[in-house]
Amino acid sequence: MSELKLLCLPCDGIGHEITAATLSVLDTVVSELDLQIFIEHELVGFDSHKKYGTTLRDELLVRAHTEFDGVILGPMSTMDYPSVSEGGRNVSGGFRVGLDLYANVRPAKSRPSIQNKATGMDLVIYRENTEGFYPDRNMYQGVGEMMPDPDMALSVRKITRRCCMRICRQAFSAAAARRKKIAAIHKANVFLMTDGLFLECFREVSREFPEVQTEEILIDAFAALLVRQPEVYDVVVTTNFYGDTLSDLASELSGSLGLAGSINANAETGLCMAQAQHGSAPDIAGKNIANPTSLILSLAMMLEWLGDRRGDMKLRTAGRVTEMAVDQVLDNPDYWTRDLGGSASTAELGGYVSEAVCGIAQASAIKS
Repeated sequence: MSELKLLCLPCDGIGHEITAATLSVLDTVVSELDLQIFIEHELVGFDSHKKYGTTLRDELLVRAHTEFDGVILGPMSTMDYPSVSEGGRNVSGGFRVGLDLYANVRPAKSRPSIQNKATGMDLVIYRENTEGFYPDRNMYQGVGEMMPDPDMALSVRKITRRCCMRICRQAFSAAAARRKKIAAIHKANVFLMTDGLFLECFREVSREFPEVQTEEILIDAFAALLVRQPEVYDVVVTTNFYGDTLSDLASELSGSLGLAGSINANAETGLCMAQAQHGSAPDIAGKNIANPTSLILSLAMMLEWLGDRRGDMKLRTAGRVTEMAVDQVLDNPDYWTRDLGGSASTAELGGYVSEAVCGIAQASAIKS
């Protein structure tokens, strides 16, 4: 196995705590599976703004693109940042656009041990990540929002064939490896041209995957169906804004945003970023009570994704073992953090996952 270099960016709020817990799990995985993974820490968010005058430096994006295989990004307090002119860049958006991480992959799985509102849910949402109704990333110069006068605000949505084709192709590839079902979520009855273009691309890519059953669903109808029959859906593909909203809904229905992993990836360049789905929770920062599960699962997803792309069985195994360890820990209420009704600290939950990794690895003699 070639060595792996990861850039670790704790960012804001609870980011330092959940990142520390996640790295403790990674240390155990590296030791138990005899991996070569090296971590470098850098500053983004408020820490970066305090030192450099910006929440995200251009040179850090360049380094992430040229020197590293993956990024571990903690949660952001974007709404509390100063204006862009004062250095308050959206860190997540900056990495997604700067590294062209066009595929935001967000699974949502209900666990019998965790109270949920979606029995049987086991789906994954493929969300286009680099355009749509996101004004900080849909223009070459300037932003996609403007105010012609104090009483009027306009926002531009950009949808391109290139971006639709590549996210649909990634989603279909995933569906072919899962239950061979995919749903395209849209509002083409209103957004005739933009969502119409997305559906055109979806149908074109579908011809490359004749074994995959397809469905096209209006976003408002899908939101209701997700509540009514969550077990029906497998792979979901959609544009940026819809995917952002629906992935939060799916994760909360399946248990909690705090239990939802997420990666941002580019299949062509091989770059991948693990990112917690939830926010920075500044009200509990520094108290060692935050749930680190989302970032740990995001790490697991990144390891497996990198292993799949490189054909590296050890990395794939590392990702699967980490996810298995999390599932094992979440099956035991004694190990839960406060958000789940338990009393474990952030660091303790990370320790429990590390212990589970050891047990799984030793029981199956994975190292050999």
